[in-house]
Amino acid sequence: MPRIIGIVGSPRINGNTTFLVKEALSAAEEMGVETELIKLAEHEINPCRACDTCLTGECPIEDDVPLILEKLEAADGIIIGSPVYFGNVTGQTKIFMDRTRPLRIDFKLKDKVGGAVAVGGSRNGGQETTCNAIHNFLLIHEMIVVGDASPTAHYGGTGVGRGEKDCEEDEFGIETSKNLGKKVAELVAKIT
Repeated sequence: MPRIIGIVGSPRINGNTTFLVKEALSAAEEMGVETELIKLAEHEINPCRACDTCLTGECPIEDDVPLILEKLEAADGIIIGSPVYFGNVTGQTKIFMDRTRPLRIDFKLKDKVGGAVAVGGSRNGGQETTCNAIHNFLLIHEMIVVGDASPTAHYGGTGVGRGEKDCEEDEFGIETSKNLGKKVAELVAKIT
């Protein structure tokens, strides 16, 4: 059965980004895809040390990243969600992205389907630039990047939330996130 991994890069374990990534995964499940949610805040993830050991061997940093990388490599699709921090992804999300370098060496994520979810403090609060940062990451891994599909057809799931539960009332954010999950699932089903 095809599998999609949802990555939540928020420091809030059960905040808006988690809610919208769950909405995307729920929509993917309705399309017959197995899903798993990974919240980076629940894992020990340390920054890259630029030692280049991963070019010829295993990363010497002892944390939870190797387990997450195994799951990404085994997945058919990946949805990454991040709150907007100064028009970009959170530090947690960026550290995670940097630590995926071992997967890029042999392009182990090549041709997997990927999408983005972003939550900003206002409707035009940096969601598009944050989705773009995630898209760039996916492209560098030679993944197939999708947006949220029709009828909304934008960069991905884009929510508005300041308080921890605000996105539960954001109909547009919910719709775009569900559309993203469906689009990722549809394409995964076609290519697996």
